Amino acid sequence: MTEQFHIVAIAGSLRKASYNRALLRAARELAPEGMAIDIFDLDDVPLYNGDVEAEGDPEGVVRLKQAIREADGVLLATPEYNHGVPGVMKNAVDWASRPPKSAALNGKPIAIMGASPGITGTARGQSQLRQAFEFTNSFAMPQPELLAFKAHEKFDEAGNLTDETTRRFLASFLTAFADWVRRFKAD
Repeated sequence: MTEQFHIVAIAGSLRKASYNRALLRAARELAPEGMAIDIFDLDDVPLYNGDVEAEGDPEGVVRLKQAIREADGVLLATPEYNHGVPGVMKNAVDWASRPPKSAALNGKPIAIMGASPGITGTARGQSQLRQAFEFTNSFAMPQPELLAFKAHEKFDEAGNLTDETTRRFLASFLTAFADWVRRFKAD
């Protein structure tokens, strides 16, 4: 019997035609046997505000935290804006890190990937995101890294990942993530 993993996947872009949303759809398609990937939409997650949090998490934040808590692992697809992690992605991490001692991200295995038209892919954004997971006590998979550079050449107009080399690498990345999740999954 194949071991089952439930993964919540989050794109750090709100654009419907985002390369990172498309990368998550491709991941869902190429996931290894036993890995189910559910994509969580950040449209209803407001900017973090301690005053709002003190009154109770907004519904979108409640759903985000619940999705992370129920998942065996978290797959993040982040763009890179101005050599860094976009505010949308960092905001989601900030909400999911609260309150610190019982945060949804506490102890979660994480995989980070990203797609960008730029030549360096999302290397700097991914690096910054990894730093945030030191505080959240999350376990970011160190290798392999998936940096889909020149994304406009790898996806068609409908958002399908058409580059075979990237498709093969994404499949092997997801197999490595399954192995990573297995290390932390409670029996």
